[in-house]
Amino acid sequence: MILLLVLALMTGAAMLAVAWPLIRKGRDVRSGSDLAVYRDQLDEIRRDQAAGRIAESEAAAAHVEVSRRLIAAADAQAAEPPPVTAAGWPARRAIATIALILVSFGSAAFYFSLGSPSLPGQPLASRNQNQSIDSLIAQVETHLAHNPNDGRGWEVIAPIYLRLGRPDDAVKARRNALAINGESSERQAGLGEALAAANDGRLTPEAKKAFARAVELDAANVKARYFLGVAAEQEGRPDSAVEIWRTMLAAAPGDAPWAGFIRQEIARLAGGPSPTEDDVAAASDLTQEQRLAMVRSMVARLAERLSRDGSDIEGWLRLVRSYMVLGDRDRALAAVGDARRALAAEPEKLRRIDDFVKGLGLEG
Repeated sequence: MILLLVLALMTGAAMLAVAWPLIRKGRDVRSGSDLAVYRDQLDEIRRDQAAGRIAESEAAAAHVEVSRRLIAAADAQAAEPPPVTAAGWPARRAIATIALILVSFGSAAFYFSLGSPSLPGQPLASRNQNQSIDSLIAQVETHLAHNPNDGRGWEVIAPIYLRLGRPDDAVKARRNALAINGESSERQAGLGEALAAANDGRLTPEAKKAFARAVELDAANVKARYFLGVAAEQEGRPDSAVEIWRTMLAAAPGDAPWAGFIRQEIARLAGGPSPTEDDVAAASDLTQEQRLAMVRSMVARLAERLSRDGSDIEGWLRLVRSYMVLGDRDRALAAVGDARRALAAEPEKLRRIDDFVKGLGLEG
């Protein structure tokens, strides 16, 4: 009887722990910590890139990967069920109470019909509760090896592969899911995401095609539309990227959790890096001469970075524009010459430099 009493108390405690979130009154509020962490990571990548601590290619790959995770976290937050209102509170408490009673009595009846505390314990190998993630994945892989047409299995394991840093396996799983389960916007976007991850953040033509098809199937697919903007930026068309993202914002609901991130991306391309709160606070206490000195210092740092890596077309355009704003025409012309030499092997970027210079009336 003592054993039964202990088991009853343990069962009651466990049931209360599970039921408490259901029976307590109030609203559950998501902290949004995942989104905040990913935004901090993006800021850190930009700072490291500006300081020259990481190469442009490494920064681009890291930026795409963190952005992918942020968009996924935002989608997950948007898909959460709405919080229970005061009107729904009595019904939820009643359901929780009934479930508590039924599960308790049902489990007790099941135990007394089949179980006995005098029976010897089962071997440890037969218990599945403590299986590791690797063991579970191995079981799924074994199942899929014997059942390669299990489209649901491929679809479930694909995002797990991606989170574990196995993008090539994720690509295979995504392709199998598409072939077996049929085409959908989410499956095409998932394939594009896996292809981008397998290529260190660079969007291959196949990845871009998958995202474009996802948008054809569902124009509201956030992940696909965001990555089409990334593709445009990587192809040297930042204006197109900004247009894609602005269209996303125009159609977004007011509480879209990813809207703030997209605004940051637009600011990054349309007007360069946004000043931090510390920059704004410091500038407010400066005289006009001190503010000008701070701007010149920022321009000098940009020029230094471009002297080390001149492949950043947006950086060159920003540098030339900054010199013109400062009234330094000679330095602007010198920067144009440096840009043309650095981008001599990239005709498309050279055309952008020429068009930009003509627009400013800097030559001729």
